[in-house]
Amino acid sequence: MQPRKTILSSAVVLYFIIAFEVLIMISPFAGFFYSVFNPVLLKLASHPATRWLSAFYLPHMVLPGDPFLVILRISGSVLFILGMLLFFACAFQIYASKLLKRGAVLGGLYSWIRHPQYLALGIAGIGLSILWPRFLTAVLWLLMVLIYYFLAKDEERRMLAAFRDSYQDYMNRTGMFLPASMERLLTPHSPLGKVLLGLGFSAITLSAPFLLRAYTVRHLTLWTEAPNAAVLAILPEDAPMMDHRMGDILELDAVKGRLKADKHYLVYFLPREYIMQGMIADTGGDWKLFEQHRSLAMITDWIINPFGHLRGGHHAMHAGMNMPAQGHAEHSGGIIRRLIFLSIEGTQVASPADLFAINANRVPEFMVDVDVHNLILLEVKELPHGSGWGTVPTPMF
Repeated sequence: MQPRKTILSSAVVLYFIIAFEVLIMISPFAGFFYSVFNPVLLKLASHPATRWLSAFYLPHMVLPGDPFLVILRISGSVLFILGMLLFFACAFQIYASKLLKRGAVLGGLYSWIRHPQYLALGIAGIGLSILWPRFLTAVLWLLMVLIYYFLAKDEERRMLAAFRDSYQDYMNRTGMFLPASMERLLTPHSPLGKVLLGLGFSAITLSAPFLLRAYTVRHLTLWTEAPNAAVLAILPEDAPMMDHRMGDILELDAVKGRLKADKHYLVYFLPREYIMQGMIADTGGDWKLFEQHRSLAMITDWIINPFGHLRGGHHAMHAGMNMPAQGHAEHSGGIIRRLIFLSIEGTQVASPADLFAINANRVPEFMVDVDVHNLILLEVKELPHGSGWGTVPTPMF
């Protein structure tokens, strides 16, 4: 029984290692982590049947303009923090009881729920699946929940064997993961009903990310008037400026001469100081977050202030450091924006939504810095293929 429990517990640990990918990828340990994890992601991404597991289904590096997506992103932080607070509160109860030799913990949340720590970790897992919305994270969350269920059943069997009467009475008064009255209402009594409930829960868990991804693509801030290019604004408030000037920018000689008629392009319209541009392309070392040694500040801001680092840019995250001029800096009375051009390969493009297809390959081509108001081209730079994280599959939006 012990080896089985060890295997199940190891699988839970694996989920949290992968779920915390976003924390590790901006830390000094990113190189070591991806030397182990990236081959797994690349293997998944190399096959059409599994490529979706390495893709993302919610905005992560684009500031959403849709109210539902904004609320959902905030709820990710709330659920993660709430789940971890509940987990540590339960852990405090357990270890305090052990130290004081008070016996089994039956107070607090344990007076309503037999396994509140598992519930707390499940809630935190939902939050993490929103904070780092890779399909793989969602799938592993489902696996984690199933593992927790079997771990809880195993624990209850052992407790019944040791304290049959008292623990059976405790089970009669409490629910496994929800209060007893709610759990009785939601849980079927027949074995077939329980199987159908499990299958339905799994189906909802696996289909929800696909629905959220489709919703996200429909609500991106896009300019689509060019025949072979769509432009995505990182900041939704840039939409009027992008709509007004994007056609003229594409006609600039240095831009037009680099665009090929037989290719389709996804163009990112962003402040020059946008902190996460390294996920789009390798635009320089300043945008490789794992090289900045500011992991704690970034992680805290990512959880507590989910949109601050996107809107504030590199200078806000690295206050007090000697950084380049801000992305909103004025130049000759205008506002500078950086445009990163990626060609799309591996999919047929019949509509702008096809540019975000899971099987599409995004190949960085070049970037330009433009004084948008005055149409002054400040810099043109050819880009290496791959992002600032090399070959690691990164978010598309």
